[in-house]
Amino acid sequence: MKKNQEVKKSLAEILELPKDIILDIPKITMIGNLQIYIENHKGIIEYTSNRIRINSKSGVLRILGRNLLLKNIVQEEIIIVGDIQQVEFTD
Repeated sequence: MKKNQEVKKSLAEILELPKDIILDIPKITMIGNLQIYIENHKGIIEYTSNRIRINSKSGVLRILGRNLLLKNIVQEEIIIVGDIQQVEFTD
C-alpha cells in the first residue's frame, strides 16, 4: 500500500470515517447468494449471464454464477441478481 493510502487508512480509523469512501475502494454487500450490491465501482468490463467483471480501484471484481442479471446500474452503484456462486478479486 502506498504511503498516501496508509495515511488515509490511519486517518479513517482515527476519525471513525467509512474506509470505502476515504480510500475509494468498493463496498460490497451480499444477500445470501441471490443478490450483490456494489458501491464505488469503476465500470463494467464483461457482462454475460454466467460471469460479470467489474473494475474497481482494488482490482477487478469477478462474479460467477447462473442467470446473472444487472438489476440496477448507476454511476456509483450496481445491483446484480441471480444464482451467485463465486465472488473474487483478480488483477
